[in-house]
Amino acid sequence: MSLLEAAIARLREANAVPGAIESPRRAPSADGGKPESLSGSAPGGEKIKINLAALRAAGYLPEEASARRFADEYRQIKRPLIDKALAGKSGGELDPRIIMVTSALPGDGKTFTSVNLALSIARDLDISVLLVDADIPKPHVSGIFGLTALPGLTDALIDGTRHVESLILPTDIRGLSLLPAGTPAEGGEELFASERMRRVLAALVANHPRRLVLLDSSPLLVTSESRTLMSNVGQVVMVVRAGQTPQAAICDALAYCSPEQAGGLVLNQNNARLSEGYYGYYGNTAYGTDRKERNA
Repeated sequence: MSLLEAAIARLREANAVPGAIESPRRAPSADGGKPESLSGSAPGGEKIKINLAALRAAGYLPEEASARRFADEYRQIKRPLIDKALAGKSGGELDPRIIMVTSALPGDGKTFTSVNLALSIARDLDISVLLVDADIPKPHVSGIFGLTALPGLTDALIDGTRHVESLILPTDIRGLSLLPAGTPAEGGEELFASERMRRVLAALVANHPRRLVLLDSSPLLVTSESRTLMSNVGQVVMVVRAGQTPQAAICDALAYCSPEQAGGLVLNQNNARLSEGYYGYYGNTAYGTDRKERNA
């Protein structure tokens, strides 16, 4: 079983990685800035400590021998996303700093991609990244980091008096913070379609012009939440598993994306490029086209 296959298996279990973090406490935003009504400061506390060695041992990060190649692949993925995000809005209302990572079907590796993409973006010195668990049916990111018992996105959506910024967990990795999925809630589609959702997302970037918000969502073809969430994001990254995801499913999923939202397509387990890393990457031209999967 490959590293990615092992990671996906663990993601499906949604179990916390032992030792991945140390005693998460409520803490102020890592980005600073004066809060508005939806982004009030937290009461204070320490940053949570992420144990990269524990994540690597559990299969959520590449092995040491492959780390450099893996990092190079993610640099190719993140650079156009960052450039588009910092360029600002281009005639539309959707903010390109709000990025959704999704897939057509379960098991394509979208959460694995979200976690590693967030870590890669955090390495850029001039920006920060907030990784949001927006997969309400199966909150994998919260499970990986052991945050399932903490309030998060759903709490900010249900309680209009809750400051979303107060729910963010800064980490000891410079530029990286986390927002858990929050208290389990029914009616995820209605929550994501609400005006409150638009205001919460706007608040996450309003006072942080160089913060990217990375939303790990549920697969597009199996839940209505993800399709509703798409109407609130400026960029969409689609994750596809080479040789596994049916082409028809890819086309159906891509049909939900507008050209303006094109963030790229990440091809997992592309054996034709395995010597160069774990991922193949195609830019914006992959959206709205009939590009075929590349297999060995």
